[in-house]
Order: sequence, then structure tokens, then C-alpha cells
Amino acid sequence: MPHTTPIVGYLLCGLLAAGAVTIGARAAEPLTIGFDTEATGGLAPNGKAALLAMQIWADDTNAKGGLLGRPVKLITYDDQSNPALVPGIVTKLLDVDKVDILIGGNGTNVVAPALPVVMQRQLTFLGLFGLDVNSEFHYDRYFSIIPAGGSHPKEAFSQGFFAAAEAMNPKPQSIALVGADAEFPKNALDGARAQAKRAGLKIVYDHTYPPATADYTPIVRAIQATNPDIVYVASYPPDTVGMIRAANETGLKAMLFGGGMVGLQATSIKMQLGPLINGIVDYDFWLPVGHYATPEALDFLKKYQARAANSGVDALGYYLPPFAYADLQVLGAAVEGVGSLDQAKLADYLRTHTFHTLVGDIKFGPNGEWTEPRVLAVQFQGVQSHDLEQFRDPKVEVILWPSALKSGELRAPYTDAKH
Repeated sequence: MPHTTPIVGYLLCGLLAAGAVTIGARAAEPLTIGFDTEATGGLAPNGKAALLAMQIWADDTNAKGGLLGRPVKLITYDDQSNPALVPGIVTKLLDVDKVDILIGGNGTNVVAPALPVVMQRQLTFLGLFGLDVNSEFHYDRYFSIIPAGGSHPKEAFSQGFFAAAEAMNPKPQSIALVGADAEFPKNALDGARAQAKRAGLKIVYDHTYPPATADYTPIVRAIQATNPDIVYVASYPPDTVGMIRAANETGLKAMLFGGGMVGLQATSIKMQLGPLINGIVDYDFWLPVGHYATPEALDFLKKYQARAANSGVDALGYYLPPFAYADLQVLGAAVEGVGSLDQAKLADYLRTHTFHTLVGDIKFGPNGEWTEPRVLAVQFQGVQSHDLEQFRDPKVEVILWPSALKSGELRAPYTDAKH
């Protein structure tokens, strides 16, 4: 039997102890998740709220032991709501920060430019609120966190708006389509165009404007000159505000106005516009009412709103924060289910499982979209002022769709409801 001298034995014990410490330290190294954030620029109201929600998820996850036995760490850089900056940020996260997992920023315009880099590296990628981004790439490791799913996500996004139009009496006969010349508005307008043609509506105006447009009055006057019954607008927050103010100033007359206006879901923009939003019919994804208001969701909102009060972000967090949290819930469940960070295995797991989240169960279909769309159509009614408290009650946003439209739910025309 081999004999070990006391000195050698002490050395071996020391080495084994050191090895155990090294292994323990390695096991405790953070699991890093990288993404770009819209901390400034036009998407900042949504981007900052999404980041806070993700930080809450990281805190909740770390309190339970992290992922794969490692604490979670978020690494993010401000993309300034500028699509041109996204590829550079993504490359830095991968090559300099060497993040373990890469996910997308918030919005179609910033998710799409990340995909070429992601595809080149064969990464599994979750995109937050990217409208049918994969329709051009058909990348089999892309998965979308947005309820505009189904076989035709672009059309699903505006389905509720056109359902509201169909419920009107008399029924509208013509439509104007307008939006910024950028990725999201183009996709939203494609869907609205298909819906309009299916409904037999005559398209009397169909134009885009530069994203940097500052004066929307000429655009609204051009729309008014075509005398459309309804107006569908696909816009991001800055142009949403500009279009609404221009419509009010020029006295735009329409039976229905809105549809794809990003920004009206943000509390700060609702407060900024106040009564000007009355009568507008727009999309939404989640509100704390009915079956949406689960104990899990309400518990998250309680945490979010407590931290939002001192963080300078969306005070209520009804729109994007629940989905930002759900984004990482899905990711975390996939990582734990696979038991590793293997990108191919993660993609396979995401394709074949249903994920329980605070916005409901999510199952991905072809092209990484949700198997079933869940987009809401809401109309703002009874907004009296610019105060926060009235928006805390979601009743100022009457859900028109997917609930069956009833007589009296939809208030029109837009000009009457607005004033």
C-alpha cells in the first residue's frame, strides 16, 4: 500500500482544498445575460420600464439560487433607440463582455438589426415586442415575446381595430394608412393593408413619412383632404404624440382614429396628452383586469410600482414590464429545463414546450411566433385631466377586443368622443 509522508499529505490536502475553492468560485461566477436597452431616445419610456422589470426578475431569480446554480447578472448598453447602434452593441456584448446569453432589445426597429449578427453566430435569441421580425429572416432559433402571433402576426396586430370598424353603424367605407418609414410601421401597415382589403375598405391615402419628422400638420392635412372614414396610424412614441396634436389642431374628422400608435400605452405620454386621447382606438397587450389580473401578475406590479416611484420610469407598468419579466421567465425556464447553455438544445426546448409566465402561458409556433395572438383593442374614454391617478384605473381604457363588441362600448366618431 502506498505510503504518504505527513508533509506530502499536507500538500495534497492543501491542493485539494484550493481546488475545491476554485471550483466553488467558478460555480459562483455570474451567468451573464446581455441586451441593448432604450434608455434614451424615442423608445425610452418603454425601454427604461422594461429594464426595471428585468432587474426585478434577476432579483427574484437570485433569491431562489440563480440559474444553473449561478447568480444572474444583466449587462446592457443604451442603444439610444437608434437601430444603427444595435449591431455594434451586440458585437461588444458577445466579444468583449462575453455574455453567456444574448437577448433582444425592445421593439421591432431594434430587434431586427440584431438578427444578422445572431444568425452568423448561430445563437438562440428572444426578441421583445418585435412585430413579425422573422418574416424576412426565417431563422429557426428566433423566438418572439409579443402577443401578435398566429400564422399572420402583422394582421393579428390590427385585428381588433378592424373589428371595431366592422361594428360601427354606419360601416366605414374608406381608410387612410400612414406611418413612419421604419421597420415596425412598415410591418404594421402591411398587416393593416391586408385587413383593409379583406374588409372591402377603399384605401384613399397610403403614405409613410421620415422617422425624424417634426411637423405632422402637413401630413394630417393631406389625410383630411382625402376625407377617409377611418385613419390607421403606425407610429413610435414621438410621432404618436405629434400626430395626435396635429389631428387635434387641424380638427381631423374621422369615425375611427388610431390603431398602431406605440406610446399611448406609456403612462407619461397618457398624462402628457390627457383628454386629447379620448376617442382614440389603439392596441394594447395587457391590462390588470379580468383573467389578466392573476395573483402572480399583481404581485409583480406591486414590486414594480414600489421601485418605479424612485426610478423615473413608467409609474404604473401595465404595458411592457409584464412582458419584459415574462421574456426572462421563458429564458430562465428553458435554461433550467435544458440544464446548460447549449444554444441548439435551448432552441429545441423553446420550440417544444409551453411556458407559464405572468402574462399567461406562451407556446411558440412556426417562425418563433406565439401560436395564438392576444392583442387587445382599447378605446380611451373619460380622460379628464393630466393627473396620474385616473390612469391607475384601467377603466379609462375600454377593452373592445377580443371581447365581443357590444352596443355602446365603442364611442364614435373620433371628433365627438375627443371633445
